[in-house]
Amino acid sequence: MVKSIEPMTSGSIWKRMFFFALPLLLGNLFQQLYNTVDSLIVGNFLGSSALAAVSSSGSLIFMLIGFLSGISSGAGVIVSRFFGAEDDKNLHKTVHTTVAFGIVAGILMTLMGVLFTPQVLIWMDTPESVMKESVTYLQIYFAGSFGFVMYNIFVGILQAVGDSRHPLYYLIISSVINLILDIIFIEFFHTGVGGAAVATVISQAFSAVLCLIHLMKTRENYRLILRDIKFDKKILSEFIHIGLPSGVQNSIIAFANIVVQSNINAFGEMAMAGYGAYTKIEGFAFLPINSFTMALTTFVGQNLGAKKYERTKEGTRFGILVTVILSEIIGVIILIFAPQLIAAFDSTPAVVNFGIEKARTAALFYFLLAYSHSIAAILRGAGKTMIPMFIMMAFWCAVRVTFLTIMIPITHSIQTVYWVYPMTWALSSIAFFFYYKKANWMGFKIATTT
Repeated sequence: MVKSIEPMTSGSIWKRMFFFALPLLLGNLFQQLYNTVDSLIVGNFLGSSALAAVSSSGSLIFMLIGFLSGISSGAGVIVSRFFGAEDDKNLHKTVHTTVAFGIVAGILMTLMGVLFTPQVLIWMDTPESVMKESVTYLQIYFAGSFGFVMYNIFVGILQAVGDSRHPLYYLIISSVINLILDIIFIEFFHTGVGGAAVATVISQAFSAVLCLIHLMKTRENYRLILRDIKFDKKILSEFIHIGLPSGVQNSIIAFANIVVQSNINAFGEMAMAGYGAYTKIEGFAFLPINSFTMALTTFVGQNLGAKKYERTKEGTRFGILVTVILSEIIGVIILIFAPQLIAAFDSTPAVVNFGIEKARTAALFYFLLAYSHSIAAILRGAGKTMIPMFIMMAFWCAVRVTFLTIMIPITHSIQTVYWVYPMTWALSSIAFFFYYKKANWMGFKIATTT
């Protein structure tokens, strides 16, 4: 079958990666705006308590979604390899197995999220003043999470074959829908944080439907045929083998972040609102990281599938450099404009001060975060997912939790919580540097043929 999408196995390396990453960057920008709009509208129309309720939900959402997206990333690696190798038969099996996995996983996540949300919020020491609104927001969100899961499954398939444009178009449409519904539900119908959650659920489901229609109508070799959706045991086993370490890694790191959020919650709802506002702003620093690390994973997967090892190595150097530079530039901008940015969510002085303190401890260290994610993305593209899992679990989970458990009772300072992130980014970057420096690219060849 003739491909209209150019693979990343030929042509200028920087052009292939840049023009793949650019739609991702724009898409992630709209995704971040999509997520930020809820907090902006909630903070300005409903106040600090409502903002704290919405903001504290991020870690819990990522704990469940991160596990599923980590596992499905294994499917993306396999899709990119079969696409690069022009193996249409196995590509077809992988696409339909991935969708079948998404359907089952989406149902399970919906049930788990709705049932366990109240108890997990209690474990997180969520203040009583925001508990009711937090439960409302999260239960509505998880009740509609099937659409979010399937959207990410569909987008993962498209990105793995090098199509980053269509996900961008659909995300722009859903972002506009989310903004309009937020205003309608909160400002006109006065539905509170529940309205913000409903707006998110509807817009996510709409984007999933658009992706589904595209995959069903495309004439490419990754076309989705509904009657063929089923599990292929061999493919399922392989992508779980590749993706499970990433899923476990994401969930354990999210658990550590829940511990961090619990410590933030102990300082009250003003701290929760300020910290939550900053995390929305920090999300913009993740834009180049998410975009170019996805480009790195796809580039590595396709080129290793095509057995172009030197090209793979050259592309990784370019991807790392661009990701680190862009994320640090954004970090400097966030540091300079932190007071104005935090105040856009909630101008309460205490909220702004908590947000500014967080910016002063983390914003200049985004290059470390970018470097760690870049190396992890390269290793995932090569099928070596165990190394990133062990490094990130060790430093982003074990060290974070241990450090906070020991130091918070001693310092009783929120600064201690803030500093745990750049500290662990630095440790993981050091570990990744020495591993990558000694990496045997011949070993990557072996990993693609076994």
